[in-house]
Amino acid sequence: MGFFDHLEEMRWTLIKCAATFLLFAGLIGYFLKEFNDVLLWPLNSVKVDYPTFALELSTVSIMEVFNVIIQMCLLGGLVMALPFCLLFIGQFVAPALTAKELKAVLPMCVSAMVLFLLGAAFAYFLLVPSTIRVSIELNTFFNYAARWTPGSYYSLLTWLVLGVGTSFQFPLIIILLVWLGLMTTAFLRKYRRHAIIVIFVIAAIVTPTPDPVTQSMFAAPLYLLYEIAIIASARVEKRKKPLQFG
Repeated sequence: MGFFDHLEEMRWTLIKCAATFLLFAGLIGYFLKEFNDVLLWPLNSVKVDYPTFALELSTVSIMEVFNVIIQMCLLGGLVMALPFCLLFIGQFVAPALTAKELKAVLPMCVSAMVLFLLGAAFAYFLLVPSTIRVSIELNTFFNYAARWTPGSYYSLLTWLVLGVGTSFQFPLIIILLVWLGLMTTAFLRKYRRHAIIVIFVIAAIVTPTPDPVTQSMFAAPLYLLYEIAIIASARVEKRKKPLQFG
């Protein structure tokens, strides 16, 4: 395949990615009410436990509702189109890879998507409700009236879902470094305590609240993934000799 043929393939790959994104963004716009109900589930599930706490999302500017709609369509369309875009990119890159490289890359890609979905689900079903619950408890303690805006709520939801989903990718980075010979399982075991500190630092950065409960809820699965990464890395070391550089 010549150079211009590759450019043509790349052009069609980009077109398919853009078309997929526009399709999902359009579907979200068409089913906006239903999609909004799904996004509000973490908030509504917590409100049931606080019937006396007045909490309704309120817009504070004329354009805020439009900004929220645009945010839902763009970010929602991007997240939903991402697996298909990765598939299209994989189809474009696959012919340039050897059978051995494909055997290594495909499981990594599938694992990355599964880990991201697990992280996103963990944030959606556990971390976001926990964060809201802590905020309500503190507002109640100080007798504050909550005036949350849709923008602040969706920003929290987006940050946690995308942030936690991305954070769940770190075991793959560890396994990749071991596969490249840049890290060993002995090193991972030796510095396990240091890894715990790093994990809590990541939890403190990603979680918006400083309470130890939410941070510990996030740190626990990260540490579990770290241990799983050690086990997987040990298997990688047995199957493949570390690459030598220099």
